Order: sequence, then structure tokens, then C-alpha cells
Amino acid sequence: MNLQSDRVMALCEELKLTGVSGSFASLATRAVETEQSFVDFLENALIAERDSRRARSAATLVRMAGFPVIKTLEEYDFKFATTAPRRQIEELASLNFAARRENLVFLGPSGVGKTHLAIAIGHKAANAGIKTRFTTAADLMLQVEAALRQGRLPELMRGLSRYAILIIDEIGYLPLSRDQAHLFFQIVAARYERGSTIMTSNLSFSTWDQAFAGDRVLTAAMLDRLLHHAQVVQIQGESYRLKDKRKAGIVGPARKDKESA
Repeated sequence: MNLQSDRVMALCEELKLTGVSGSFASLATRAVETEQSFVDFLENALIAERDSRRARSAATLVRMAGFPVIKTLEEYDFKFATTAPRRQIEELASLNFAARRENLVFLGPSGVGKTHLAIAIGHKAANAGIKTRFTTAADLMLQVEAALRQGRLPELMRGLSRYAILIIDEIGYLPLSRDQAHLFFQIVAARYERGSTIMTSNLSFSTWDQAFAGDRVLTAAMLDRLLHHAQVVQIQGESYRLKDKRKAGIVGPARKDKESA
């Protein structure tokens, strides 16, 4: 590069215009070859900077979301999960539910891809610039109880309410104590009509009280808030993780449980 280009790159570094500096050489070459006007060149440089900042912001949001692994909707095996409502799931990928602050609840037995879908939608949202957080119900309760002991519960609750999408995985895998159930209710109530909450569970709604210390009144009040503005995705079927073991005869066919959604 010539001296003038060096000065441009130095200015980009000083002004933290990494998108411009990263694409300046190619943009300048193309501008000369296509005889672009200065305005066209400037527009393309600014577009490169905007796209670079969006990409960095999305990468930060994905990292801060706390996904245990990265899953995408393209990786979900609809051929195996034949009962998964594909049209509904693909519509959810538009993220319109988040703009409407609707909740999502994925119901079904273990292994049908509930967590995969929740992460995939959350990952898509984070890449779109939507502040998202993933946690399991058990880990969330550990955070809440620690905050309670340290006198930081109001601060934590405010923080949770600021996420546009909060994903709470594995509702019902571990039963909550009465105190934990009341704290969980507070989280749902604090987010009511303020953001979207995505939950996954292997329990039908009629048995959710089993996960919340058998408190039917509290569970009913929580479901009232959760389902007021919500879409429910029900998936039946056998575990994807065990499909090869079943094919080999190592594991028998899954039992049909009427209580599983």
C-alpha cells in the first residue's frame, strides 16, 4: 500500500473502524476498476463497517447467551421427528414471537429434540441482535438461591427481566422445593408481557404441579401467565439419541406414556 493508504488505515485504527480497514483494499481496487463515484465508494465502506459491527455484536450476544452447544434448525432431523410440527417451527424461526413477546413451550418425551429447537431458535435470535439467555431450571434455581443468600435477588430479577428471550430448559426433570417453586413463579411473573420465555418439559401441563412442590394453586397461577401469550409445540416419538441402539436391539421400544406431551 502507498503512504496515503497507510494514513487511511491508521485513521481507521484510531477511530476503531475495523470494518473499513478490513475491506479498504478490496473496496478501493473495485472502485478503481468500476470507476465508482466517491459517494458510491463511501457508501460501500460504511456498509462494510456496519456489517462488521453487526457481526461482532452478534458474536458477543451468542457468547453471552450461555448456550451449552450450538444447534441450528437446519440440523434438526424432521425425517426422524415426523410428529414435529415443521410449519409451526419454521414460522417461529422468523422470530416474530419475540417481537410480540410471546412465550414458547416445547413439550414431549426425552430425546425428541426440545432442547435442540430451543437452542436453535435462541441462537438465531442472538445472531439477529436479540438479547438472549439460556439456562436449565436447576441451574437457574442455584443462581436465584445464591442471589437470595447474598441479598442480590432484586438485582438478579431485574437482570432476568431484561432479556428479550429467556430459555429455561428441562422443566420437571428435577422437582423444586416449595421455596424454589415460589422463586420460579416470581421469575415468570416478572417477565410477564415484558419478554419471551422459552421452556422445555417432558411433562404435560396437567402434571406440572409435580415439578413445583405439588402446589397446584401456584402452578395454575404460573401457567396462567406463561400461556396467556404463548405457542405450544408438542412433539411425540422416540429418542433420537437412542435410535441407533434401538435399531441394534440393545434398547427396547419406548413406552407410550399418556402423560407425556
